[in-house]
Amino acid sequence: MRHTFDPTLLREYDIRGRVGETLSAADARAVGRSFGTVVREAGGKRVSVGRDGRHSSPELSAALIEGLTASGIDVVDIGRISTPTLYFSVFELGTDGGVMITGSHNPPAYNGFKMMLGRKAFYGASILRLGRIAEAGRYSEGQGKVETHDIRDTYADRVARDIKLDRQLTVVWDTGNGAAGPSVNDVSMRLESRHYLLNVEVDGDFPNHHPDPTVAENLQELIAKVRETGADLGIGFDGDGDRIGVVDNLGRILWGDQLLAILAADVLKKHPGAPIIADVKASQGFYDWIAQNGGKPVMWKSGHSLVKAKMAEVKAPLAGEMSGHIFFGDGWYGFDDALFAGVRLMQILANGTETLAQLKDKLPQAVNTPELRFSCSEDRKFKVVEDVKAWAKSRDDGRKIIEIDGVRVSTPDGWWLLRASNTQAALTARAESVDEAGLDRLKDDLRAALAAAGVELVESTSAAH
Repeated sequence: MRHTFDPTLLREYDIRGRVGETLSAADARAVGRSFGTVVREAGGKRVSVGRDGRHSSPELSAALIEGLTASGIDVVDIGRISTPTLYFSVFELGTDGGVMITGSHNPPAYNGFKMMLGRKAFYGASILRLGRIAEAGRYSEGQGKVETHDIRDTYADRVARDIKLDRQLTVVWDTGNGAAGPSVNDVSMRLESRHYLLNVEVDGDFPNHHPDPTVAENLQELIAKVRETGADLGIGFDGDGDRIGVVDNLGRILWGDQLLAILAADVLKKHPGAPIIADVKASQGFYDWIAQNGGKPVMWKSGHSLVKAKMAEVKAPLAGEMSGHIFFGDGWYGFDDALFAGVRLMQILANGTETLAQLKDKLPQAVNTPELRFSCSEDRKFKVVEDVKAWAKSRDDGRKIIEIDGVRVSTPDGWWLLRASNTQAALTARAESVDEAGLDRLKDDLRAALAAAGVELVESTSAAH
């Protein structure tokens, strides 16, 4: 049966929509039929399926599994788990791919699918091809079977297996009522330290706070508990457990590139000269820090699927994004896993002499804007970026222009970035300098570039970083 997806559903990194409006069980069934067809074409037969704690996830999972089996795929249903656990199951169980039903950090009404084909991310043109297969109704046929498999203990054992703590820590964990709660509980019981667990009950309404640890507002409960208990650190999670937020022992937030810098300094002791990847939103201080610590800094495009692909290409032992996706190749499988990143940070602190606050204060300091996000139509956003790029190139003032993802412009004051979101009808911008005066000049430069493209810069308060 032919099926047409809502045009907003198929995205660069995953499939995502609002349940009952742009996403339905019929869509899930068509995803199963289409993805099952692709797996069969690749010579595969068996696929892992997991789901997060959203109220719509069981129905979407059942429909997806129905579509997969109708395409001749055998399904290993691993139940309600985090996205990293789904990724882990593909490696551990030797399946030919995986599908995770999750709305990630989006509000409760949203849901979607993250996929792996073999052991690689499934994204970009491959996702768009699912739409063409469904529209043509050209599905493989067959009758697959379904087995259930509880992999939680195996995953928790593996996360904790190589972690050695020379001393006990005090750690606060806040899973935000997301899918990572049970696994955080499992792993904390395997690591001898004092653990405080917040909001570990899985609840698709997210009653305590929104499950996005990159937003300071969502970390306030974690910060308060760290200060109350005198904890060594606090660790927060998004709705499906693949993004991490961290708070130091003083209750200060570490942003994605700061956390990555601390992890990288440790990894580079074992892998001197290795490439370390961050996305274009990361601080220039991060790239300088990697070089100073004997690594090869690699700037790459934003997007977890794109970073994973680049990581495999250059054989990087570590990569990360400002959005809190941290990817370990060193001692792990190269996928983004907030829980594994958290326990690796625990190990650094337990086996070292410095507090997390001291490690944070040693990092390069800068003043920057938060990520500025403003609406721009799908048919215009990439044109705006090209116009801004042309404007920047027309300036004869020695500025450096990087075109890896959007346009990143460096001047003596620092840098600014403009890129088109791959998941929303929006533009995103960011600027960084060594002081407020330089930041103001950078924002004026960005404002002029946007004005030349007919767009107004949305103001936002800058933050020390």
